[in-house]
Amino acid sequence: MVARGRDGREARGPVPMLPVAQLYARDLPLPGPSGADLLQVLWCPFDHGSQPRTALYWRVAAEVSRVLDAPPEPSAIQYSFYLPEPCLLAPEQVVEYPHPLELSGELQEWLADPGTWEAAGVAVPARSDEDDYDEDESVSYDFYRTTLSISPGWKVGGWTRWGLTDPQPRSCPECGTEEVPLLTIASTEWNASSRNWMPLEERSAPTRLLPRSVPAGFTQVTLAHGYDLQIHMCPASPEHPRIELIQ
Repeated sequence: MVARGRDGREARGPVPMLPVAQLYARDLPLPGPSGADLLQVLWCPFDHGSQPRTALYWRVAAEVSRVLDAPPEPSAIQYSFYLPEPCLLAPEQVVEYPHPLELSGELQEWLADPGTWEAAGVAVPARSDEDDYDEDESVSYDFYRTTLSISPGWKVGGWTRWGLTDPQPRSCPECGTEEVPLLTIASTEWNASSRNWMPLEERSAPTRLLPRSVPAGFTQVTLAHGYDLQIHMCPASPEHPRIELIQ
């Protein structure tokens, strides 16, 4: 693929990677290398396969001496939606449960049974035309999938997101340990057709979006026509190869 600058001209020389996220190690689900307390996530603004290629840099915050007010403009990008709009994070801890496809068949049937929820005193709401649901799923099963399982949006930790494919092994190529989600880079913060997972403050005083933004697309990032990129990390060592999934 020929790299081209933002003016359409062919780019000469290496293409710089772009900053995607900067997180303190204390906010991550797994420890980084000894002494490192800052994680910087970058990516190449060109497809390598079906998504940009990412790079993780672990650093010591006290040793970062020169801080830029704003990241430099890229010399070349494949798509404008690979250039994240800078955002100040406002982390919120939530509880989510595994994707139903990771559960046993027996447990999936149990969740699909309306009696399960009635016995627990949970009123499962009826579907509306605006909800994102699968016509082949029961209302109860769909309630679990969309309301309790796998929170949307950018996040650290959590469960692996599925949907584009069925669950597949995420064994570390180095040691065979099952890798776990480190960071999810999402195309949107929530499903715009549903109020599930939408923060309460956004319902009463929604954040103003930039021009040409999709609903709930604050970072203006779009991956694989609206899917998400989830970076998995090996619990045995942060130095082991990571696994990336588009889901």
